[in-house]
Amino acid sequence: MEKMLGEDDELRAQLKRVLAAVEQLLPQAVDPVDWQTCYAASWRRHSLAGFLHPVDALDPVELDDLLGIDKQKQVLEENTRQFIDGFPSNNVLLWGTRGTGKSTLVRALLNRYAAEGLRVIQVDKDDLIHLPDIFAAIRRQQYRFILLCDDLSFEAGELGYKVLKSALDGSVYAAPENVRIYVTSNRRHLLPEYETDNLGAKMVNNEIHHGEGVEEKISLSDRFGLWVAFNSFSQDQYLEVVEQTMARICRQQGIAPVWNDEIRLSAIAWSHKKSKRCGRTAFQFASYFIGRRMRESKG
Repeated sequence: MEKMLGEDDELRAQLKRVLAAVEQLLPQAVDPVDWQTCYAASWRRHSLAGFLHPVDALDPVELDDLLGIDKQKQVLEENTRQFIDGFPSNNVLLWGTRGTGKSTLVRALLNRYAAEGLRVIQVDKDDLIHLPDIFAAIRRQQYRFILLCDDLSFEAGELGYKVLKSALDGSVYAAPENVRIYVTSNRRHLLPEYETDNLGAKMVNNEIHHGEGVEEKISLSDRFGLWVAFNSFSQDQYLEVVEQTMARICRQQGIAPVWNDEIRLSAIAWSHKKSKRCGRTAFQFASYFIGRRMRESKG
């Protein structure tokens, strides 16, 4: 009898261990996102599945805060307004050098148009294989969703590449009518480009035709209706953005704006250290310089 009881205890312990292991594999029990009060969410993986997780703290950036990219703002805002109003609109590839405000612009659009039903879902590259699940979760919602994949680039053979291509192409994994896909990337074609890619090019009727390798790389980016390019600033553009950014930060801090030749030369030296003239570099310098001045004044 004692032996049987001992075997029962051991069996119960084994079952508990099995159940604990199974629970780790099961998706979490989560409440549906309340899109009326939640403006943004991210896709969270859990084992083989995933779920939409509300983003509580949003970046307070506004469109007027983004300087030096007026043309890009106009193009993307017009497309987003068409989407919100239910008119024909495009999926968008925002590409170009880092720090130029690509993803920040999308967040600023959310702050501008959230009250009109715009929502944003951020998806990491590794989670693009879950696009069908995300589409199923929001297909019947009354809101308009921008699916944002930030800083995207692929290597050859990645599964997410094919799923995204299919979603853009309107085939098996087509995005629903209330979804547009906005992607930011440092690469115009989202894939690495090599010198050997051009070896397959040939002349046909005095026109250059790309080889199969190049055609495949272009095929994904070509499915985005809009390409919005973000380039580094010239020195004059950079200094103008620095001056405007410093003036805005000074207003926020309740102090008089400052700008002179000393600050100008310091801003140029800062951009040389960063090896980049862009909005991010301008904001970082302005924050550093004004913060240091305020601290010195307080001291």
